Amino acid sequence: MFGLLAGRGFLTLPRAGLLGPRRTKLDAGNMYDKMKFEFTKENQARIASMLTWYPAEERRGALLPLLDIAQRQHGWLPITAVVAVAELLKIDPMKAYETAKYYTMFYMKPRGKFVVSVCTSTPCYLRGGDELLKACSKMLRLQPGETSKDMQFTLKGDYCLGACVNAPVASVNDDLYEDLTEVSFESILSDLKCGRVPPAGPCSGRCSSEPIDGQTTLLMEPPPAGYGMRDLDDPGKKCK
Repeated sequence: MFGLLAGRGFLTLPRAGLLGPRRTKLDAGNMYDKMKFEFTKENQARIASMLTWYPAEERRGALLPLLDIAQRQHGWLPITAVVAVAELLKIDPMKAYETAKYYTMFYMKPRGKFVVSVCTSTPCYLRGGDELLKACSKMLRLQPGETSKDMQFTLKGDYCLGACVNAPVASVNDDLYEDLTEVSFESILSDLKCGRVPPAGPCSGRCSSEPIDGQTTLLMEPPPAGYGMRDLDDPGKKCK
């Protein structure tokens, strides 16, 4: 637990000791000023429009969208951004902080320009997802959870990106890359290193999630409306 003492500029942190819990005070005034956060005018307008969708007593329902806007503006979520969102929604800052810490989509420390998430859940694992993660780790010289010194890449091992039929898959920020191989994934990473963002989607040539070996259903034109209706028995006819 932490608390920023209003008007004093102290950050209080718990500290366990032999004689019971103690509290250590750190001068955090300069740190708080450096992380000062304010929404841009454009985002203020977006937020004002978004809040009209929520009844006044239910505005806390906008917490996730507002945290997302703050993160997209700043690149990650410093505690000052979380507090700014809480003040807008008039909720306890700790509630906003706990929510931001719970969801993996939010980053409470600086991250790279490109967040590369490689899925390692069962379908992707069976299709070589673990090998993709190893190849990515080798190419970026990062372990899962690490960020490069030039702040270009953050590597994550993720669980289920929601495209199991196109396994193995990986995401780069908001883009999903599917049907990956080590060769196609290395090509994507090479483009990113050069500042180019490849088009998202399957890398196997298929359009979406249709069978990779070709169509297996709906192989003929569907019959017209009412087809076969005249062949039905007369509803007034008695059964023998």
